[in-house]
Amino acid sequence: MRKFLVVLDDSRECLNAMRFAAMRAAKTGGGVEVLAVIPPEEFNHWIGVGDLMREEARERIEAHFEVFAKWMRDKQNVDPELVIREGDPMTEILAQIRDDSAIGVLVLGAGVDKKGPGPLVTELTRSSGNLSIPITIVPGDMSRERLEAIT
Repeated sequence: MRKFLVVLDDSRECLNAMRFAAMRAAKTGGGVEVLAVIPPEEFNHWIGVGDLMREEARERIEAHFEVFAKWMRDKQNVDPELVIREGDPMTEILAQIRDDSAIGVLVLGAGVDKKGPGPLVTELTRSSGNLSIPITIVPGDMSRERLEAIT
């Protein structure tokens, strides 16, 4: 089964990327893999505090994921899987693509503010020629109706 890999973060555009991945998976018989990356700089504290912060970050990610997962299961009949990695987001995304051969498409949400599409979209599109899978970039301000129409 081909899986759509989508990155879970706190950005607004993440919502549209999740929707797109779930809708496409539902219509193509694919799956959704949700990747959350915990940056290492969050834990550069004392060992005990760093461990506690790491556990709290994982709990936040799992709670955030469960909101999307419930919608995917209830509305799209897709049961997503969650992968949590620690490290540099770009490095971990590329590693996940390399480590899971079932991933067929990377889905990213693009920001719409004056800062541009976002650092992941910018960096990954620069290196897209070296990726083993295509990237789908979903505009962050695209309406749900439009997403449904194009998926």
